[in-house]
Amino acid sequence: MSSATGQKPVDEALAREFGLTAEEYGNVLSIMGRTPSLTELGIFSVMWSEHCSYKSSRVWLRTLPTTAPWVIHGPGENAGVVDIGQGLAAIFKMESHNHPSFIEPYQGAATGVGGILRDVFTMGARPVANLNALRFGSPENPQTRRIVDGVVRGIGGYGNCVGVPTVGGEINFHPAYDGNPLVNAMTVGIARQDRIFLSAAAGIGNPVVYVGSKTGRDGIHGATMSSSEFDEDALAKRPTVQVGDPFVEKLLIEACLELMATDAIVAIQDMGAAGLTSSSVEMAGKGGVGIDLDLDAVPQRERGMTAYEMMLSESQERMLIVVHPDKTELARAIFEKWELDFAIIGHLTDTGHIVVRHQGRVEADIPLDPLADQAPLYRRPTAPSPEPAPLGQITDPVGIEQALIRLIGCPDLASRAWVWNQYDSTVGGQTVKRPGAADAAIVKVEGTSLGLALTTDCTPRYCRADARQGGAQAVAEAWRNIVATGARPLAVTDNLNFGSPEKPEVMGQFVAAIEGMGEACRVLDFPVVSGNVSLYNETRAPDGSSVSILPTPAIGGLGVLEDVNRAIGLAMPAEGTLVLVGATRGELGQSLWLREIHGREDGAPPTMDLAAERRNGDFVRQQIEAGHVLACHDVSDGGILVALAEMAMVGEAGCILSAPQSGMRPEAFWFGEDQSRYVVAVRDAEAFTVAATSAGVETRTLGQVGGDGLTLPSGATISKARMKAVNSAFFPALMDD
Repeated sequence: MSSATGQKPVDEALAREFGLTAEEYGNVLSIMGRTPSLTELGIFSVMWSEHCSYKSSRVWLRTLPTTAPWVIHGPGENAGVVDIGQGLAAIFKMESHNHPSFIEPYQGAATGVGGILRDVFTMGARPVANLNALRFGSPENPQTRRIVDGVVRGIGGYGNCVGVPTVGGEINFHPAYDGNPLVNAMTVGIARQDRIFLSAAAGIGNPVVYVGSKTGRDGIHGATMSSSEFDEDALAKRPTVQVGDPFVEKLLIEACLELMATDAIVAIQDMGAAGLTSSSVEMAGKGGVGIDLDLDAVPQRERGMTAYEMMLSESQERMLIVVHPDKTELARAIFEKWELDFAIIGHLTDTGHIVVRHQGRVEADIPLDPLADQAPLYRRPTAPSPEPAPLGQITDPVGIEQALIRLIGCPDLASRAWVWNQYDSTVGGQTVKRPGAADAAIVKVEGTSLGLALTTDCTPRYCRADARQGGAQAVAEAWRNIVATGARPLAVTDNLNFGSPEKPEVMGQFVAAIEGMGEACRVLDFPVVSGNVSLYNETRAPDGSSVSILPTPAIGGLGVLEDVNRAIGLAMPAEGTLVLVGATRGELGQSLWLREIHGREDGAPPTMDLAAERRNGDFVRQQIEAGHVLACHDVSDGGILVALAEMAMVGEAGCILSAPQSGMRPEAFWFGEDQSRYVVAVRDAEAFTVAATSAGVETRTLGQVGGDGLTLPSGATISKARMKAVNSAFFPALMDD
C-alpha cells in the first residue's frame, strides 16, 4: 500500500480523498460488484477526474463545430490534424499546466511543454513550433515575480533544450490570477498525411511496450490535483508536480519518429495525465480490446514502488506502444540505440478488462466499457452573469499623448522582449516571423513553399463582462491575427480555463463562452479540432472564500500560406499610406484606456459583428495575396493609436496622422477597442479604398508613413526612442534586471 495513504481502508472516506463523490464511489462499487483494491480505486479516481473525464464540460464541448473539408482528425485523438496541402498535415493542440506551475513554476511549466510535445509527436508529427498563453497575478503581488521567473525559465529551458522553437504567445497580468496562474502550452507539428498514428489498440496477443524514461513517484495523483481547488496548503503538493528532462524527450522524439518510419506500430499513446493508467485504459478502450499489464516489467527508478504508485505516476518522457509481434526486436533495437528504456509490460486480450499484475498478485481487474461509459457526466446548474452597466459620461483627464505613453508602458502592452529573449525562437532554421514581428508567428514547412501562421489569443476582461461576446472575440482575434499575415485560417485548438464548475455563475460563464466560440467558429469556418478544459482554477481568499480566475477561453489558431515568402508583418514600412479597415464607434467599455487612465474595469465589451469580421478579414487577406499591402496589424488592446505605435516601434519609419472623424471624441476614436479592424500600410490608397467599397468594407485614411516617431493630429510628435524606452521598462523593473 502507498505510503501516501498509509494503512487507510478502501472506503468512501478514502474515495473522497481521491476526489470521488459519494455517488461516484457508489457507482464504482456497482461496476465492480465488490470493494475495489487501492489500485483499482486509484484508477477510477484519475479516469473519472475532471482533468481526464471532462465530466462537467463534455455535454457542452459536443456543441462546438469540429469538421471541415480540411479537417483530418478532430477532437478525440491526442491532437487535431488538418490538411495543409502537398500531402502534408499540421498536427496541433494546446493544454494547461496551471496548478503545477503555481506550486513549482519551473517544473510545472517545463513539463507542460514536454507533455504537449508528446501529444503531437505521438501522432507521427515532427514538432516545429511551440507557443504559450500565460496569465499571472498582479505585478504588485510578491508571488508574481517568483512565478513569472520560474514559468519563463521552465518554458525556455525545456523548449530550447529539446530543439523546438518557441515562436509566439501572450501574457496578461490581473489580480484574479494571484494564486492561480495559467500556463497553457501549444505545440504544432508536421506529418505526412499517410503516416498519421492513432491510439486505438488492436490485435489480440499483440505486445504492449513501455519506452522512454523510468517510472518514479513524481506526479502521483497529478490529474486529481489539477481537478481540485487550491488552498493555503497548495505548496505542500510539490510531490504531485512532475520533473522533466528535455534531453530525454529529444531522444524520445527521434526514436519514435524512426520507429514510425517502419511498419512496426499498431497504436501509440503518450503517458500524460494519469500516466500508465490513462494511456493503457484509453488505448484498449478505443480499440475495444482488453489489456493485461505486468508491472514487474516496468522500468523503475525508485525501490519498493507499489502497483498503485506505478499506475498513477506521472513521470515524464514515457510512451506506451502496441507493436506487431514480428517487429518487436526491431523496435527494441531502435530504442536501445537511442539509449532509452524498452520493456514489454503486457499484451492485448479479448477480455474487455484492464488487468494489472504485480509480484504475483492481481492488483486490479476492471471492465473497460463501464469505466468509460459510466464515467460521470454532469449538466451542472448555470446562472447568468449580470448585464454590464453603461459607462456613462467619461472625460479625458490626461490627453492623447500622455494616455498613449501610459498604455504602451502598462503590463498588458509592454514589450515582451525580456520573455522572448529567453526562448530560442529560431532553432531549426524555419522561423520566418519571430515574436513581435507579425500578428501571428510564421514558420516555414521545410522542403516546401508552405508556411504556417500560429497565434494564441483571449481577452479575459471581455469574458468576465460578457462571456458569450468574450468567447466569440477570442476566436475572432485569433482568426484576425492569422489573416493579418496573409494566411488562410484553418482551425483552432482551445484551452478553456475557468473556476469551479460547482458554482452556477462559473458554469454560466463556461456555457456562454462555448456558445460564443461556436458561433464565431461557424461564421469564420474555423473549426475546433483539439483542446483542453481546466476547471477549479480557484484560490482561497484570507476570509476562507473561494475566488475564481477571470474566465479565460484561450484560443490557439493555425493558418496556412501557399507561399511563405508572401507573408507580411506589422513593421511600419519606409513609405505608404495608412488605412484603417473596419467601422469605428469608439467603444471604451472594458478597454485598457479605461483601466489605465480611470482605474475602472467596467462597461460592456466591444460589440462583435461576425459577418463584418468575415467580410473585412476576407478582403484584407485578398489584398495581401494580391501584393497591395506593405504591412498589416490588427486593432485590439489599446485601439488604433496603440496599433500604430507598435508598428512604428518595430518599423523603418514613423507616421504622421490626420484628425479623427468628426463627431467622435478623440480618446474614443484613438483608444476604443472596436473589433473587426486592421491598420494597413498601402502604396495606392485610392485603389485600395475603391476595392474596399466594392467589397462592402468600410475604410478611413489615418495618415502617411514618415518621420521618426508618431506625429499626432495636434502636431506633437512622440519619438520612437521615447516610445521604446517606455515600452521596454516594465519587465526588467518587475524582474529587477
